[in-house]
Amino acid sequence: MHRISSQQPHALHATAATRALEAAASAALPPCTLMQRAGDAVARLALALAPHARTIWIACGTGNNGGDGLEAAALLQAAGLPVCASLLGVPEHLPTDAAASWQRARSAGVRFVDAPPALGPQDLCVDALFGLGLAAQPRARAPDARLPQWLAHLRGSAATLLSVDLPSGLMADTGTWASGFDAGDHAGTGPRHTLSLLTLHPGLFTAHGRDAAGTVWLDDLGVDAGRQTPAAYLCGMPAPALRPHASHKGSYGDVAVLGGEGLAARGMGMMGAAVLAAVAALHGGAGRVLLALLDGGATTALAQYPELMLRRPDALNLAQATVVCGCGGGAAVADVLPRVLAQAGRLVLDADALNAIAADAGLQALLAARAQHGARTTVLTPHPLEAARLLDSCAAAVQADRLAAAATLARRFGCTVVLKGSGSIIAAPGQIPLITPTGNALLATAGTGDVLAGLVGARLAAAPHASHEAAQQAAAGACWQHGAAADAWSADQALTALRLAQALHHKT
Repeated sequence: MHRISSQQPHALHATAATRALEAAASAALPPCTLMQRAGDAVARLALALAPHARTIWIACGTGNNGGDGLEAAALLQAAGLPVCASLLGVPEHLPTDAAASWQRARSAGVRFVDAPPALGPQDLCVDALFGLGLAAQPRARAPDARLPQWLAHLRGSAATLLSVDLPSGLMADTGTWASGFDAGDHAGTGPRHTLSLLTLHPGLFTAHGRDAAGTVWLDDLGVDAGRQTPAAYLCGMPAPALRPHASHKGSYGDVAVLGGEGLAARGMGMMGAAVLAAVAALHGGAGRVLLALLDGGATTALAQYPELMLRRPDALNLAQATVVCGCGGGAAVADVLPRVLAQAGRLVLDADALNAIAADAGLQALLAARAQHGARTTVLTPHPLEAARLLDSCAAAVQADRLAAAATLARRFGCTVVLKGSGSIIAAPGQIPLITPTGNALLATAGTGDVLAGLVGARLAAAPHASHEAAQQAAAGACWQHGAAADAWSADQALTALRLAQALHHKT
């Protein structure tokens, strides 16, 4: 068993792959072996998380997830711990292995209770109600009336919460809540942990998964998942960027930031967005950063950052630079996009550039045509609403399956896609998607997306060659670094986008 950290990459498996692995292992092992191993893992982690608990309450469902909880209850009772358990349903509905675990728990003297016990901060509750089986086998029987009460008690108490395999109701492949299981306002004050068994699941790390799961642990139960193709990978810390002594500014590429609508056309200046992207590219290690503002905009950025080089948009050599286009582009960016899409060698499209493309079939055709040019690389960095516009969908549909939405965009336009949000997805044609493990709610402030776009540009400029794999790795490294800067931020200081950009460092 080990704790999942953001430092190392991890394979994430879809429900179907995990079920195939479970079936093969069960067939090769004596009956009940996997469930007993799972129960042992739950009991060991429970002891580690709450060694001085006065009450350990284990809420068990009538599937194999409940069987894992029953096994843990038997072991904890045998060890003399103050454990009680509740079964949602009747023992007659338990599958074979879980029924055997029920008998072991009864024989061990586990106390079964119908109502949740009072729980304090020193106590532990274990959610073993529903795991992977919730999505695969919808319950034919009417739902137990006790379920909402138990879920509210598990999620709302001050005790430490340990979920077995998945927080009940969280979809393993998407990180969304099943109907009727939304956590709602049941936010307890106790820490949350999830022990994933056999494999890790994508849904633990994106959409609602990170809030629901808390700290994630993995026990593979002695089963090797190596033959199962992952649905995604959790990013690890990118390798340090080596900068040889004999290098020069040309070794790390030019980043040209094209955006920042001025006040002239609409009276809605957004020059700051372009400046933030440029500052992020500068701190991200780009050799040179060129700043081209739209609509005749002016900036005082050079007073603080004289390293930035101002250019008129028409004076940029788009073929030679890595272009970051769209940050604060407003309505003005549409006029420059045809040239940008046709000429830029390496290109990051963000914000208003994406909105303009979504509204114009001609620009979409130009974007898709870039994939046919081997020397051109494109990264899109949409948030869910921008992704929905590109897909002619809605943000709710994008969030319902973030991996699928990002992969669809990547295929449609032949480019790398960073779908921003909790657990940002990085998808590219022909590549297994990546999920970012870093970042937190401090990033929910204006301008942090512009910082990410500039950082992607810096890393893309430094990539040794143009390919989907290189672009995906550059984008993934930027996402990891961007989130890690927020994770390292002091809780007693406000995080603004400019401070975030200044906190970046090209060594990570």
